[in-house]
Amino acid sequence: MSAEPAASGPAAERAERVAAFRAGLRAVAPTLVATSTWGLVTGVAMVKSGLTDSMALAMTLLVYAGSAQLTSLPLIATGAPLWLIFAAGTVVNLRFVIFGAALHPYFRHYSWPRRAALGYFITDMSFVLFMPRFGDVPVKGTREQLWFFIGVITPGWITWQAFSILGIFLGSLVPAAWSLDFAAVLAVLAITVPLANTRPMLVAILAGAGAAWICQPLPLRLGLAVAVVCGVASGMWAERRSGRAA
Repeated sequence: MSAEPAASGPAAERAERVAAFRAGLRAVAPTLVATSTWGLVTGVAMVKSGLTDSMALAMTLLVYAGSAQLTSLPLIATGAPLWLIFAAGTVVNLRFVIFGAALHPYFRHYSWPRRAALGYFITDMSFVLFMPRFGDVPVKGTREQLWFFIGVITPGWITWQAFSILGIFLGSLVPAAWSLDFAAVLAVLAITVPLANTRPMLVAILAGAGAAWICQPLPLRLGLAVAVVCGVASGMWAERRSGRAA
């Protein structure tokens, strides 16, 4: 699945890129409902927290990280120091260090500007969709892997930005009683629950959820980082244990 095809030439390379890109589109399509809901909620939250439309637009285009944005908004609204705002956003996004380390073997042969560009587009869902497909392949860094990843991240970014911008301009019209944040949680759950179709995935979800619940009192939402580490480690342990048993 991941090895380079025997056929060569521009036409064969283009056909491979198109096929991989379309496979990425098909894989990410069911998740776009949750992405749109989460983006809309984040757009509304930015306006409700007191940001101007131009500031909110700059934030959604430059940051592109819903959890970090929602974490920083209460701090911005209360006039917290800039270092604390950046620290909170950094802690919430520590999971991307894990994602980047796992994806490094697939993209390490590209120049650092290209790797930085790909890193900007990484999301939780792109990682979840990419790794089960290519995690155990013997050859890493193929065209198929790159263009599948591009096929996953492109519609996700477009959907997020479109609905986030929509939320920015509709923010003043949305009553707080609508509880859109709860709707976003339900949308994410609709995607997460079907992923629990193997024992390692179920172990990872339960371990991450348990760690998140236990670590709620930690400051700066450090509990989220702890939950990510626990979930990834537990899933890897369960997968290796299942492999030895097999």
